[in-house]
Amino acid sequence: MTRPYNFSAGPAAMPETVLQRAAEEMLDWHGSGMGVMEMSHRGKEFGLIATQAEADFRTLLAVPSNFHVLFMQGGGLGENAIVPLNLSRGTTADFVVTGSWSVKSHKEAQRYCNANIAASNAADGHTRLPEPSTWKLTSDTSYVHVCTNETINGVEFQELPDLAALGCKAPLVIDFSSHVASRSVDWSRVGLAFGGAQKNLGPAGLTIVVVRDDLLDRALNICPSAFNYKTVADNHSMYNTPPTWGIYVAGLTFQWLLHQTEGELSGVAAMEQRNATKARLLYDFVDGSAFYDNKVDASCRSRMNVPFFLRDENRNEGFLAGARDAGLLQLKGHKSVGGMRASIYNAMPLAGVQALVGYMREFERTHA
Repeated sequence: MTRPYNFSAGPAAMPETVLQRAAEEMLDWHGSGMGVMEMSHRGKEFGLIATQAEADFRTLLAVPSNFHVLFMQGGGLGENAIVPLNLSRGTTADFVVTGSWSVKSHKEAQRYCNANIAASNAADGHTRLPEPSTWKLTSDTSYVHVCTNETINGVEFQELPDLAALGCKAPLVIDFSSHVASRSVDWSRVGLAFGGAQKNLGPAGLTIVVVRDDLLDRALNICPSAFNYKTVADNHSMYNTPPTWGIYVAGLTFQWLLHQTEGELSGVAAMEQRNATKARLLYDFVDGSAFYDNKVDASCRSRMNVPFFLRDENRNEGFLAGARDAGLLQLKGHKSVGGMRASIYNAMPLAGVQALVGYMREFERTHA
Protein backbone atom coordinates (compact mmCIF):
# COMPACT_ATOMS: atom_id res chain seq x y z
CA MET A 1 0.00 0.00 0.00
CA THR A 2 1.34 3.42 -0.99
CA ARG A 3 1.24 5.90 1.89
CA PRO A 4 -0.16 9.41 1.28
CA TYR A 5 2.16 12.39 1.33
CA ASN A 6 1.71 14.24 4.62
CA PHE A 7 2.46 17.98 4.44
CA SER A 8 1.57 18.68 8.09
CA ALA A 9 3.55 21.42 9.84
CA GLY A 10 3.92 19.34 13.01
CA PRO A 11 3.58 16.79 14.33
CA ALA A 12 4.85 15.96 10.89
CA ALA A 13 5.73 13.12 8.56
CA MET A 14 8.60 10.90 9.66
CA PRO A 15 10.91 8.65 7.62
CA GLU A 16 9.09 5.42 6.86
CA THR A 17 12.11 3.29 7.70
CA VAL A 18 12.25 4.89 11.15
CA LEU A 19 8.60 4.07 11.78
CA GLN A 20 9.13 0.51 10.61
CA ARG A 21 12.10 -0.03 12.90
CA ALA A 22 10.26 1.46 15.88
CA ALA A 23 7.37 -0.90 15.15
CA GLU A 24 9.70 -3.91 14.95
CA GLU A 25 11.25 -3.04 18.31
CA MET A 26 7.99 -2.04 20.01
CA LEU A 27 7.67 -5.15 22.17
CA ASP A 28 11.31 -6.09 22.58
CA TRP A 29 14.26 -3.72 22.24
CA HIS A 30 17.41 -5.66 21.29
CA GLY A 31 16.46 -8.77 23.24
CA SER A 32 15.89 -6.91 26.50
CA GLY A 33 12.36 -8.28 26.84
CA MET A 34 11.07 -4.71 27.18
CA GLY A 35 9.77 -2.07 24.84
CA VAL A 36 11.41 1.34 25.16
CA MET A 37 8.27 2.82 26.71
CA GLU A 38 8.52 0.24 29.51
CA MET A 39 12.15 0.88 30.43
CA SER A 40 13.46 2.78 33.41
CA HIS A 41 15.18 5.93 32.23
CA ARG A 42 17.94 5.09 34.71
CA GLY A 43 18.46 1.54 33.45
CA LYS A 44 21.45 0.49 31.36
CA GLU A 45 19.27 -0.22 28.31
CA PHE A 46 17.88 3.27 28.05
CA GLY A 47 21.26 4.69 29.00
CA LEU A 48 22.66 3.16 25.82
CA ILE A 49 19.83 4.66 23.76
CA ALA A 50 20.25 8.16 25.19
CA THR A 51 24.04 8.15 24.92
CA GLN A 52 23.93 7.05 21.29
CA ALA A 53 21.22 9.59 20.44
CA GLU A 54 23.28 12.46 21.85
CA ALA A 55 26.44 11.29 20.10
CA ASP A 56 24.63 11.01 16.77
CA PHE A 57 23.02 14.43 17.16
CA ARG A 58 26.42 15.97 17.89
CA THR A 59 27.87 14.34 14.80
CA LEU A 60 24.90 15.28 12.65
CA LEU A 61 25.06 18.99 13.47
CA ALA A 62 28.79 19.21 14.28
CA VAL A 63 28.02 20.46 17.80
CA PRO A 64 31.23 21.74 19.47
CA SER A 65 32.44 20.18 22.70
CA ASN A 66 31.79 23.37 24.70
CA PHE A 67 28.03 22.97 24.15
CA HIS A 68 25.72 20.72 26.14
CA VAL A 69 22.91 18.81 24.41
CA LEU A 70 19.87 18.60 26.67
CA PHE A 71 16.84 16.38 26.11
CA MET A 72 13.91 18.22 27.67
CA GLN A 73 10.13 18.62 27.56
CA GLY A 74 7.74 21.49 27.02
CA GLY A 75 8.17 22.18 23.31
CA GLY A 76 8.96 25.52 21.75
CA LEU A 77 6.27 27.26 23.77
CA GLY A 78 7.77 25.93 26.96
CA GLU A 79 11.22 27.17 25.96
CA ASN A 80 9.76 30.64 25.45
CA ALA A 81 9.56 30.73 29.25
CA ILE A 82 12.50 28.48 30.09
CA VAL A 83 15.03 30.55 28.13
CA PRO A 84 14.36 33.86 29.92
CA LEU A 85 14.17 32.02 33.24
CA ASN A 86 17.69 30.76 32.57
CA LEU A 87 19.37 33.59 30.68
CA SER A 88 17.68 36.94 31.29
CA ARG A 89 18.76 37.44 34.91
CA GLY A 90 15.54 39.44 35.17
CA THR A 91 17.02 42.31 33.17
CA THR A 92 16.60 42.96 29.42
CA ALA A 93 16.46 40.61 26.46
CA ASP A 94 16.14 41.67 22.83
CA PHE A 95 13.74 40.07 20.34
CA VAL A 96 13.70 40.20 16.57
CA VAL A 97 10.06 39.66 15.61
CA THR A 98 9.70 37.98 12.22
CA GLY A 99 6.43 36.04 12.50
CA SER A 100 3.94 34.27 14.74
CA TRP A 101 6.47 32.26 16.75
CA SER A 102 8.76 35.14 17.63
CA VAL A 103 5.66 37.16 18.57
CA LYS A 104 4.84 34.41 21.09
CA SER A 105 8.43 34.27 22.32
CA HIS A 106 8.46 38.00 23.00
CA LYS A 107 5.09 37.95 24.74
CA GLU A 108 6.05 35.08 27.06
CA ALA A 109 9.41 36.58 27.99
CA GLN A 110 7.66 39.71 29.27
CA ARG A 111 6.65 37.67 32.32
CA TYR A 112 10.28 37.31 33.40
CA CYS A 113 12.26 40.25 32.04
CA ASN A 114 12.15 43.48 30.09
CA ALA A 115 11.53 42.06 26.60
CA ASN A 116 12.60 44.66 24.06
CA ILE A 117 11.60 44.44 20.39
CA ALA A 118 14.82 45.26 18.59
CA ALA A 119 13.30 44.84 15.13
CA SER A 120 10.03 43.72 13.59
CA ASN A 121 8.62 42.94 10.17
CA ALA A 122 5.00 43.17 11.32
CA ALA A 123 4.38 46.23 9.13
CA ASP A 124 4.87 44.21 5.95
CA GLY A 125 2.90 41.22 7.18
CA HIS A 126 5.95 39.15 8.15
CA THR A 127 7.05 38.71 4.55
CA ARG A 128 10.63 40.06 4.80
CA LEU A 129 13.45 39.96 7.31
CA PRO A 130 14.58 43.23 8.91
CA GLU A 131 18.18 43.94 7.98
CA PRO A 132 20.48 43.31 10.98
CA SER A 133 22.06 46.74 10.47
CA THR A 134 18.67 48.26 11.42
CA TRP A 135 18.21 46.29 14.64
CA LYS A 136 18.05 48.48 17.74
CA LEU A 137 19.79 46.24 20.26
CA THR A 138 19.98 47.16 23.92
CA SER A 139 23.53 47.95 24.99
CA ASP A 140 23.49 45.59 27.97
CA THR A 141 21.00 43.00 26.72
CA SER A 142 21.26 39.55 28.28
CA TYR A 143 20.61 37.77 24.97
CA VAL A 144 19.13 38.29 21.51
CA HIS A 145 16.34 35.97 20.40
CA VAL A 146 15.49 35.08 16.80
CA CYS A 147 13.25 32.41 15.32
CA THR A 148 15.36 31.24 12.41
CA ASN A 149 12.43 29.65 10.57
CA GLU A 150 8.86 30.85 11.05
CA THR A 151 6.66 27.79 10.51
CA ILE A 152 3.43 29.74 10.00
CA ASN A 153 4.68 32.67 7.93
CA GLY A 154 7.27 30.84 5.83
CA VAL A 155 10.19 33.19 6.56
CA GLU A 156 13.68 31.76 7.10
CA PHE A 157 17.09 33.20 7.91
CA GLN A 158 19.40 32.03 5.13
CA GLU A 159 22.36 33.04 7.30
CA LEU A 160 22.56 33.51 11.05
CA PRO A 161 23.07 37.11 12.18
CA ASP A 162 26.58 37.99 13.36
CA LEU A 163 26.00 39.82 16.63
CA ALA A 164 29.69 40.52 17.10
CA ALA A 165 29.73 42.41 13.79
CA LEU A 166 26.85 44.49 15.13
CA GLY A 167 28.89 45.38 18.22
CA CYS A 168 26.80 43.15 20.50
CA LYS A 169 28.51 40.82 22.97
CA ALA A 170 25.33 39.07 24.10
CA PRO A 171 24.64 35.45 23.13
CA LEU A 172 22.34 34.71 20.20
CA VAL A 173 19.40 32.44 21.05
CA ILE A 174 17.80 30.68 18.10
CA ASP A 175 14.53 28.79 17.89
CA PHE A 176 15.34 26.34 15.10
CA SER A 177 12.38 24.03 15.73
CA SER A 178 11.13 23.79 12.17
CA HIS A 179 14.38 23.64 10.22
CA VAL A 180 16.77 21.88 12.57
CA ALA A 181 18.93 19.33 10.70
CA SER A 182 17.77 20.70 7.33
CA ARG A 183 20.91 22.83 7.01
CA SER A 184 24.16 23.39 8.88
CA VAL A 185 24.49 25.64 11.95
CA ASP A 186 27.29 28.17 12.44
CA TRP A 187 27.84 27.51 16.14
CA SER A 188 30.40 30.33 16.36
CA ARG A 189 27.43 32.73 16.21
CA VAL A 190 25.13 30.87 18.63
CA GLY A 191 24.89 30.79 22.40
CA LEU A 192 21.80 28.60 22.67
CA ALA A 193 19.55 26.78 20.22
CA PHE A 194 16.29 25.02 20.97
CA GLY A 195 13.69 23.13 19.03
CA GLY A 196 10.73 20.84 19.41
CA ALA A 197 11.41 17.50 17.72
CA GLN A 198 7.96 17.08 16.21
CA LYS A 199 8.64 18.94 12.99
CA ASN A 200 11.91 17.55 11.67
CA LEU A 201 13.41 15.11 14.18
CA GLY A 202 10.83 12.85 15.75
CA PRO A 203 7.58 12.63 17.71
CA ALA A 204 5.96 15.35 19.79
CA GLY A 205 7.06 15.54 23.42
CA LEU A 206 10.83 15.93 23.03
CA THR A 207 12.58 19.30 23.04
CA ILE A 208 16.29 19.58 22.27
CA VAL A 209 18.35 22.40 23.78
CA VAL A 210 21.95 23.04 22.76
CA VAL A 211 23.54 25.47 25.21
CA ARG A 212 27.07 26.82 25.55
CA ASP A 213 28.95 26.03 28.77
CA ASP A 214 29.25 29.63 29.97
CA LEU A 215 25.45 30.12 29.86
CA LEU A 216 24.53 27.30 32.23
CA ASP A 217 24.58 28.90 35.67
CA ARG A 218 22.43 32.00 35.25
CA ALA A 219 18.93 30.84 36.18
CA LEU A 220 16.57 32.98 38.22
CA ASN A 221 15.68 31.65 41.65
CA ILE A 222 12.10 31.11 40.52
CA CYS A 223 13.18 28.77 37.72
CA PRO A 224 11.85 25.25 38.40
CA SER A 225 14.72 22.87 39.04
CA ALA A 226 13.59 20.53 36.26
CA PHE A 227 13.99 23.42 33.79
CA ASN A 228 17.27 24.79 35.13
CA TYR A 229 19.77 24.17 32.34
CA LYS A 230 22.66 23.59 34.74
CA THR A 231 20.69 21.03 36.73
CA VAL A 232 19.61 19.26 33.57
CA ALA A 233 23.17 19.29 32.19
CA ASP A 234 24.73 18.12 35.47
CA ASN A 235 22.33 15.16 35.46
CA HIS A 236 22.77 14.33 31.76
CA SER A 237 19.08 15.06 31.03
CA MET A 238 18.02 12.53 33.70
CA TYR A 239 17.17 14.86 36.59
CA ASN A 240 13.50 14.06 36.03
CA THR A 241 11.99 11.39 33.80
CA PRO A 242 12.79 12.48 30.24
CA PRO A 243 10.58 11.78 27.19
CA THR A 244 12.12 8.35 26.67
CA TRP A 245 10.11 7.32 23.60
CA GLY A 246 10.77 10.65 21.92
CA ILE A 247 14.51 10.35 22.55
CA TYR A 248 14.55 6.81 21.16
CA VAL A 249 12.68 7.67 17.95
CA ALA A 250 14.66 10.87 17.49
CA GLY A 251 17.80 8.76 17.83
CA LEU A 252 16.58 6.52 15.02
CA THR A 253 15.93 9.64 12.94
CA PHE A 254 19.45 10.93 13.61
CA GLN A 255 20.84 7.63 12.31
CA TRP A 256 18.61 7.85 9.24
CA LEU A 257 19.81 11.39 8.55
CA LEU A 258 23.46 10.45 8.96
CA HIS A 259 23.06 7.81 6.26
CA GLN A 260 21.38 10.08 3.68
CA THR A 261 23.47 10.88 0.62
CA GLU A 262 23.30 13.19 -2.40
CA GLY A 263 26.20 12.60 -4.73
CA GLU A 264 29.34 12.93 -2.62
CA LEU A 265 27.46 14.68 0.19
CA SER A 266 26.05 12.96 3.28
CA GLY A 267 24.13 13.80 6.42
CA VAL A 268 22.97 17.38 6.85
CA ALA A 269 24.90 18.56 3.79
CA ALA A 270 22.98 16.05 1.66
CA MET A 271 19.69 17.07 3.25
CA GLU A 272 20.42 20.75 2.62
CA GLN A 273 20.95 20.12 -1.07
CA ARG A 274 17.85 17.93 -1.29
CA ASN A 275 15.73 20.48 0.57
CA ALA A 276 16.89 23.29 -1.72
CA THR A 277 15.84 21.22 -4.73
CA LYS A 278 12.39 20.46 -3.29
CA ALA A 279 11.74 24.08 -2.32
CA ARG A 280 12.91 25.44 -5.66
CA LEU A 281 10.56 23.10 -7.52
CA LEU A 282 7.53 24.29 -5.55
CA TYR A 283 8.40 28.00 -5.50
CA ASP A 284 9.22 28.05 -9.22
CA PHE A 285 5.83 26.58 -10.02
CA VAL A 286 3.95 29.04 -7.80
CA ASP A 287 5.91 32.01 -9.16
CA GLY A 288 5.13 30.96 -12.73
CA SER A 289 1.41 30.62 -12.07
CA ALA A 290 -1.31 33.25 -12.29
CA PHE A 291 -3.57 30.98 -10.21
CA TYR A 292 -1.41 30.71 -7.04
CA ASP A 293 0.57 33.25 -5.04
CA ASN A 294 3.33 33.32 -2.41
CA LYS A 295 3.79 36.63 -0.59
CA VAL A 296 7.18 36.06 1.05
CA ASP A 297 10.18 37.94 -0.34
CA ALA A 298 12.41 35.62 -2.36
CA SER A 299 15.43 36.49 -0.21
CA CYS A 300 13.99 34.84 2.91
CA ARG A 301 11.62 32.12 1.76
CA SER A 302 11.57 29.05 3.95
CA ARG A 303 12.74 25.76 2.50
CA MET A 304 10.66 23.90 5.06
CA ASN A 305 7.30 25.67 5.19
CA VAL A 306 5.84 27.03 1.97
CA PRO A 307 2.64 29.08 2.41
CA PHE A 308 0.70 29.79 -0.76
CA PHE A 309 -2.70 31.15 -1.70
CA LEU A 310 -5.21 30.51 -4.42
CA ARG A 311 -5.87 33.92 -5.92
CA ASP A 312 -9.57 33.00 -5.90
CA GLU A 313 -10.03 31.76 -2.34
CA ASN A 314 -13.56 30.59 -3.10
CA ARG A 315 -11.82 27.54 -4.56
CA ASN A 316 -9.99 26.65 -1.33
CA GLU A 317 -12.33 23.88 -0.18
CA GLY A 318 -12.39 22.28 -3.59
CA PHE A 319 -8.60 22.39 -3.74
CA LEU A 320 -8.25 20.71 -0.34
CA ALA A 321 -10.86 18.05 -1.11
CA GLY A 322 -9.15 17.18 -4.37
CA ALA A 323 -5.77 17.09 -2.65
CA ARG A 324 -7.05 14.60 -0.07
CA ASP A 325 -8.43 12.39 -2.83
CA ALA A 326 -5.01 12.52 -4.49
CA GLY A 327 -3.25 11.43 -1.27
CA LEU A 328 -1.89 14.88 -0.43
CA LEU A 329 -2.71 15.58 3.21
CA GLN A 330 -2.65 18.50 5.68
CA LEU A 331 -2.28 21.34 3.16
CA LYS A 332 -4.61 23.80 4.85
CA GLY A 333 -2.78 26.91 6.05
CA HIS A 334 -2.64 28.02 9.67
CA LYS A 335 -5.88 29.63 10.81
CA SER A 336 -4.10 32.92 11.57
CA VAL A 337 -3.02 33.45 7.96
CA GLY A 338 -5.33 31.25 5.88
CA GLY A 339 -4.54 29.88 2.46
CA MET A 340 -2.43 26.77 2.07
CA ARG A 341 0.87 25.58 3.49
CA ALA A 342 3.10 22.74 2.37
CA SER A 343 5.62 21.68 5.00
CA ILE A 344 8.36 19.82 3.16
CA TYR A 345 10.61 18.67 5.97
CA ASN A 346 13.52 16.25 5.68
CA ALA A 347 11.22 13.22 5.61
CA MET A 348 9.27 14.53 2.60
CA PRO A 349 10.75 12.96 -0.54
CA LEU A 350 11.16 14.82 -3.80
CA ALA A 351 8.43 12.58 -5.21
CA GLY A 352 5.97 14.10 -2.73
CA VAL A 353 6.70 17.64 -3.91
CA GLN A 354 6.49 16.49 -7.53
CA ALA A 355 3.08 14.97 -6.79
CA LEU A 356 1.91 18.21 -5.17
CA VAL A 357 3.08 20.34 -8.10
CA GLY A 358 1.41 17.93 -10.52
CA TYR A 359 -1.87 18.19 -8.63
CA MET A 360 -1.64 22.00 -8.43
CA ARG A 361 -0.97 22.21 -12.16
CA GLU A 362 -3.97 20.00 -12.97
CA PHE A 363 -6.24 21.89 -10.55
CA GLU A 364 -5.25 25.14 -12.21
CA ARG A 365 -5.89 23.70 -15.68
CA THR A 366 -9.40 22.57 -14.77
CA HIS A 367 -10.42 25.54 -12.61
CA ALA A 368 -8.74 28.62 -14.10
